[in-house]
Amino acid sequence: MYHTHSQETFADSRPGERADTVIGLGDDLQELLEKQYGYEVLHITEAFDMKEGCLERSRAYNYAEPVIAAALEEHPSIQVVIDLHRDGVNGSKRLVTEINGKPTAQIMFFNGLSRTKESGELTSLPNPYQAENLAFSFQMEYEAKQYYPGFSRCIYLKGYRYNLHLRPRSVLLEVGAQTNTVEEVKNAMGPFADILHKVLSGKSPASGG
Repeated sequence: MYHTHSQETFADSRPGERADTVIGLGDDLQELLEKQYGYEVLHITEAFDMKEGCLERSRAYNYAEPVIAAALEEHPSIQVVIDLHRDGVNGSKRLVTEINGKPTAQIMFFNGLSRTKESGELTSLPNPYQAENLAFSFQMEYEAKQYYPGFSRCIYLKGYRYNLHLRPRSVLLEVGAQTNTVEEVKNAMGPFADILHKVLSGKSPASGG
């Protein structure tokens, strides 16, 4: 797990508090996956969107790629890659639902198609795992719809590839947006960890189990 946009925060994030950023959200997800489900998680917290102390997102995906590729080479047993983000929306929009009585930020599965309307297929940015990435998102979306109605917004498709070419089960996960509270996004980690486990355990209809 890593964060191309490591500096993303939420409506009531405290300045300088890691716990209130997407990195802190990743810490929460890592703890859930390791302690509750028994997975081993590598959490990369490098700030790919910072350069010389300033926010710089124009090349964040380029900066992230060699670091993530090296980590996957060092740990070839890694089966899933999650780039954890939060979305940016109109200031009046609230991406929240209720799960188990708690206000919970909605999630979105984001996939790059290595193709744009203007240029067609981007042969310079191939993704040999595009079908596997999409299938992985579909499996998680299916579980979300079955067990947590209203939790998943959609599977969003866009051009380029967003470093999703590095493993077959890669996903860019958007958790809430800048208008969500820290509590709401943290409440989303339990349901997401559950649907991820349902897919990875192979016991769900969507995963063929």
